[in-house]
Amino acid sequence: MAAAAVVSSPVSHRLTVTALLLLTFSTGLADAISVLVLGHVFVANMTGNVIFLGFWFAPDANVDLTAALVAFPSFVAGTILGGRMMRYFGDRIRTWLTTALGTEAALLAALSIAAGTGVCGYHDNSKLFLIAGLSIAYGLQHATARQFGVQELTTTVLTSTIVGLGVDSRLAGGTGSREKLRYSVVLTMCAGAVLGATLTRLVVAPVLALAAGITVVSMLIFRFGPS
Repeated sequence: MAAAAVVSSPVSHRLTVTALLLLTFSTGLADAISVLVLGHVFVANMTGNVIFLGFWFAPDANVDLTAALVAFPSFVAGTILGGRMMRYFGDRIRTWLTTALGTEAALLAALSIAAGTGVCGYHDNSKLFLIAGLSIAYGLQHATARQFGVQELTTTVLTSTIVGLGVDSRLAGGTGSREKLRYSVVLTMCAGAVLGATLTRLVVAPVLALAAGITVVSMLIFRFGPS
């Protein structure tokens, strides 16, 4: 069941879903990089980081929590930025989405360049800049996507989507409503993670560039797509 929309999408429902699925795919790419290359940290799905931070209170926990300590507040900063953008632009929905997603894409592109040129490494303390930048980008993305009120398409969290699959399924006595959308969301993020995990065996910076490019495509859909 979808939550009440905060804003009305400037494009058709089909195009809105397409654009949000693209952002969901980008999330899979980013978390594949953060977990497999930058260490045990998530830059888009914050639930895992909260669990990691919980380890901090456990005695003799042999876990480096520096990355999680950077990712969590950076993600929150991204959501704050997203909220301020939404309120600043008000009813200028296309301008707001263009600015928010354009900012995210520019940040991802800059991180790709920093990683590709060696300004930021993957295994030393400079990786914290990549973690912070990615977390800000996906915090901004989440804050933007959630304004449409589509529970399944927050683009960075799947828990409620998976719960909906079970609760509304025919096995649970439901009608199976929105099943196709929910499976699409889960498979899309999984596909992004698979591609990200595969590519990061060879390259990293180009994967960030790919995430930036996908975000640009989503931005263009919202900017120029028919209502």
